[in-house]
Amino acid sequence: MKVYTKVELNEYKQSLTYDDISLIPTEVSRIKSRTEASTNCSFLGLKLNVPVISSPMDSVTGIEMAKELSNLGSLGIVNRFDSSLDSVLNSKNGKGIKAISIALNTNLKTIEKIAAKNYLICIDTANANNKEVLRKTEMIKKKFNVKVIVGNIAHGASLEQLENAGADAVRVGIGSGSVCTTSIQTGIGIGQVSSLLNILFARKDKKLKIKIIADGGVKSPGDVAKAIALGADVVMLGRMLSGTRETPGEVIKYNGQLWKKYRGSASFGVKMRNEFIEGEETMVAYKGAVKSVIDGISDGLKSSMSYMNCLNLEELRKTETFAVLSNSSYLERLPRM
Repeated sequence: MKVYTKVELNEYKQSLTYDDISLIPTEVSRIKSRTEASTNCSFLGLKLNVPVISSPMDSVTGIEMAKELSNLGSLGIVNRFDSSLDSVLNSKNGKGIKAISIALNTNLKTIEKIAAKNYLICIDTANANNKEVLRKTEMIKKKFNVKVIVGNIAHGASLEQLENAGADAVRVGIGSGSVCTTSIQTGIGIGQVSSLLNILFARKDKKLKIKIIADGGVKSPGDVAKAIALGADVVMLGRMLSGTRETPGEVIKYNGQLWKKYRGSASFGVKMRNEFIEGEETMVAYKGAVKSVIDGISDGLKSSMSYMNCLNLEELRKTETFAVLSNSSYLERLPRM
């Protein structure tokens, strides 16, 4: 079996997803227990206990979710459709809120209110390879002292332009989300592992400082560990956080089971009539408090770090031992009932 480095994975002949690779422990670990591993990190001036941020989807991150994730040492980006957003921006009742998403057409007055509260701004678009995204970023950075997240991209060709426009972080991933149909509808997209590596090497080669957010395709704590091992600064989650008590929307009882709605940002439920649809709407099982999800991610990530002989996330990002899995190797790893 061949052990692959990041360079070799980046040069792999086919596009790779998280399901296509595995981390390979090749050192005798000095870590006695996973509790010794630290998942603390810094992201755009914020101290996080876990390198996790929530997607600004209207079925994932509202005010309640953002506040609870802040309490748990993660970051929630409030979706721009939230009905409580105006009251938060127009009052002093914003404790626990640290980031808010905006659209390309969000007016200057709203942006001014967000900047006045020193919130991170996430320009929430499907495609950051766009002149309007560059213009919006440049405008915000010239007028306000605020951190700006842009997205999404799947290749590193425009990374330098985004940093030069003032972007502090970029979301990486097009078409890889579980309720995103962009790849099907448009033919656009690359496997998330290949996207991340292409962009991370572009950042390294051009000596850029922009932060990398792995956005999409993450289904488990193991995928979080893979994303960080590949070099991502943080991981953005949608489906893994969906269905929890803190997500917007009601709990629905159907056939004796509890459910909540989960939908893509470009689904019919979000888009206006006659707009092109690039997302789906579905139901996910109710999971209870989001704390249990974050705790599970933290535990899984720490266990991975203990296997890989990594005491902190910086050590994990230096991983250079990966396997490329065959279909049967992947299937062998799945639980059997």
